[in-house]
Amino acid sequence: MQVYYGHSNFIYSIAVLPNGEDFVTSGEDRAIKVWSKEECVQTILLPVQSVWSVACLGNGDIVAGCSDSVTRVFTADPSRMLDEAGQNAFKEEVASYISAKPSDLGEIKPEDLAGEEGLLVPGKTDGQTTMIRKPNGSVEAHQWSAADNKWMKIGDVVGSAGATPQTSGKQLHQGKEYDYVFSIDVEEGKPPLKLPYNITEDPWFVAQKFLNDNELSQAFLEQVANFITENAEGVTLQATGSNDIADPFTGSGRYIPGTAPYSTSTDQLDPFTGTGRYIPGSAPPQGALIPGSQGTTDPLTGKSRYIPGSGGDAGSIGTENQFFPKTTYLKFEQANQLAILGKLKEFNAKVDIGQQISEDTLEKESSLLMDSKAKPTAMQLDLLWSLLHWPRDLVFPVLDVLRLSLCNPVAAQYLSNDKDGAQLITHLLSLGSCGNPMANQLLVCRSLCNMFDANVDLLLTLRGEVMTCVVRCAEKLVNNRNMLIAVATLLLNYSVALNSSTDTEGKSQCLSAIVTVFGVAADHEAIFRLLVALGTLLWADANCMALAKSLDLRQLVLVHTSVGDPAKVGECAKLIANALH
Repeated sequence: MQVYYGHSNFIYSIAVLPNGEDFVTSGEDRAIKVWSKEECVQTILLPVQSVWSVACLGNGDIVAGCSDSVTRVFTADPSRMLDEAGQNAFKEEVASYISAKPSDLGEIKPEDLAGEEGLLVPGKTDGQTTMIRKPNGSVEAHQWSAADNKWMKIGDVVGSAGATPQTSGKQLHQGKEYDYVFSIDVEEGKPPLKLPYNITEDPWFVAQKFLNDNELSQAFLEQVANFITENAEGVTLQATGSNDIADPFTGSGRYIPGTAPYSTSTDQLDPFTGTGRYIPGSAPPQGALIPGSQGTTDPLTGKSRYIPGSGGDAGSIGTENQFFPKTTYLKFEQANQLAILGKLKEFNAKVDIGQQISEDTLEKESSLLMDSKAKPTAMQLDLLWSLLHWPRDLVFPVLDVLRLSLCNPVAAQYLSNDKDGAQLITHLLSLGSCGNPMANQLLVCRSLCNMFDANVDLLLTLRGEVMTCVVRCAEKLVNNRNMLIAVATLLLNYSVALNSSTDTEGKSQCLSAIVTVFGVAADHEAIFRLLVALGTLLWADANCMALAKSLDLRQLVLVHTSVGDPAKVGECAKLIANALH
């Protein structure tokens, strides 16, 4: 699957060109874009608010249906083109549409813009926009045309259409309004880069786009995302009538692998488990909120709730504290079962006839398999095994059913017994290795987490293959917080299994995996689970402690001792860092 970037607003339509490979798109940004060999090779701006639809004719012409009730046809055949006067008239119409009524230029300072010599520098991508200062002091907007290999004027920049930053509370950047426009200094002696941000956007997505647009190192991702979060904090979004995320095709809540149903509860949902977010002292050991419960159990330690600064004697890893050693395994138990069933039915219609089963059977058996209190039969569990052999791009909802089945003691014992369990794990690793769909990798990792209670000995026997697979996935998916948390949880479960063991080789292998994931993890929850895993491994084990010191693990941990939000990360890191001194 390829992901294409180019439009700056909603995309409304897509059509394939007659060659069967190239295609065109249109959207709310007034643009038609032509794509070839994974790149945008041409951008056509129209004098309208929206380009609702595009279609490709057999002769290669492109037809666009626009919001001004006009249909326009674009061609590459000179014999069907407008004459020069007609083309110039169209360009003038586009330029005049873009120009707003005279007003204030907001933060745009003409004296800081390049003059006409700025158009001598080629653009980097088709559709890239720039502004230049004319000799008379006016400002023009130009767009790079890869097809013509030159900058094309698209309008005069004369101000915002109505409101100013003072009256609207917005800031202008390249003709668009944003809640914030940050100035980022990336290199001494060079002007700062502008980072526009709206409070409705994901800071991590905006940070990633900023790095891509300015060709900056991926190493800056966390720093930029944290900068946005810290400098835009305190902004409250206006409440809406519903918290549901609507699927644009079904109108219902979309299915996200591994997440829980959307709730109208006032509890705050954890984006990774689908349950109430982790508040120290508010949840039982498995991490799910129980309405009406007044317990003070920490979901990771199973002990009394975590209070910042109460971590015990920081001078010894063998001293009682609020974080480790962890003695129970963590699971991923929450799910939107109706959404999973819907996706199963959809994909059942897409697999080969020989792999399809009736919808009634699929719904009945899958519902039972996802029930943690049911008693599934061997025939039903064999059906699950056969469904796990659906094509790799269609199997992820089946993996979600497996994940929930492994929370059922009866099903878990059958699926992970000594005879068949190794075959299941091997098959899961083939579905969850690098190169497979991201959803597969995530759900395989979560399924393995849920298998520890049923057959920990088998997982320890196959620890080499399992850890190698998931750590490689974590290294490839460094920006996927869900995946990093799943991998950290798996390593935490391995630490629990190895805590009371004398298996020095296994502890060394787990320690090495933790070090590797530490090097790529940026999410605080993933880091916290890795810290708890590390503390559990080192607990009262002099050999493991010596190995950790030889790996200079203290330097990795020290980075996190200054984390104050959430405080549990910094407190846990200080405990381990002091013990490794």
